[in-house]
Amino acid sequence: MRNATFRQLRVFTEVARHLSFARAAEALHLTPPAVTMQVKELESHVGLPLFQREGRRVALTTVGEYMLVHARKILATLKDAEDTALRLQKLEVGTLTIGMVSTAKYFLPQLLAEFKREHGGVELKLVVGNREQLVAMLQANEVDIAIMGRPPKELATRAEPFAAHPHVFVSAVTHPLARERDISPHALRPYGFVMREPGSGTRAALESFLRDARVEPRVVMEMRSNASIKQVVMADLGISFVSLHTLGLELDHGLIAVLDVEGAPVVRGWNVVHTLSKLLSPAAEAFRYFVLERGESFLAEQFARHLPLQATDKIA
Repeated sequence: MRNATFRQLRVFTEVARHLSFARAAEALHLTPPAVTMQVKELESHVGLPLFQREGRRVALTTVGEYMLVHARKILATLKDAEDTALRLQKLEVGTLTIGMVSTAKYFLPQLLAEFKREHGGVELKLVVGNREQLVAMLQANEVDIAIMGRPPKELATRAEPFAAHPHVFVSAVTHPLARERDISPHALRPYGFVMREPGSGTRAALESFLRDARVEPRVVMEMRSNASIKQVVMADLGISFVSLHTLGLELDHGLIAVLDVEGAPVVRGWNVVHTLSKLLSPAAEAFRYFVLERGESFLAEQFARHLPLQATDKIA
């Protein structure tokens, strides 16, 4: 292992993340043969195979799983050293890796574009996952900072709320409940729910709301994608519960209805999160301050108009 390079370790961890040489090559802006060569060289240093290859399927060997733990620690230490050097130089340059839950992709890119205009020397890298995946990325030091809803209790983190995050019940515009007002949560029982997958923060918020209301949902579908859920709801194949921040275009064009359910919107918070053990680079600190300063006004400007007047009091 003495002759292994940081480049080989980076390529190895990226292949392990995607379990695909082609997707790792795309993420690293390399050719697949170059990725394969780097992994083979690392395997020659280790003396054992790191991956099992069966056709197009790739899996870590037992040795690969152990090596991945150490490779991530080495790369995390290197990143911390680089960030420390940048802090000493007080430079806002380098790569900033931002993790975000999938719901945030409906607004965060616009905020990042504004941040990039003011901090042109920072190279941005975005990683998307559900809440469980993002917690794992924070723990493995694979992201510098994260945008998420409910902050992790299982990690020592600094979580700072920067904006309200309303969740609403939705249906097709032709659904009988779309014309009702002050809908009791018990009135939702006869209708099938289209749910996010287990591990999603949105699903956890819905389950908490229905548990408090003593309503057992009739689940007809589970989907990992907000976009897919919206399509199913618009086709009147079920009702759902989604972040208001995913609904801009659909509400602007009258394609989906927000249901006036008692107790909704369910208001959570958006948080900017990093682990306490991580020393933030100047670029990460600049992004943190930017989100805390600009995030709330941006989201209110973009989405508050879509809520009923009586609901806006809950997020004021």
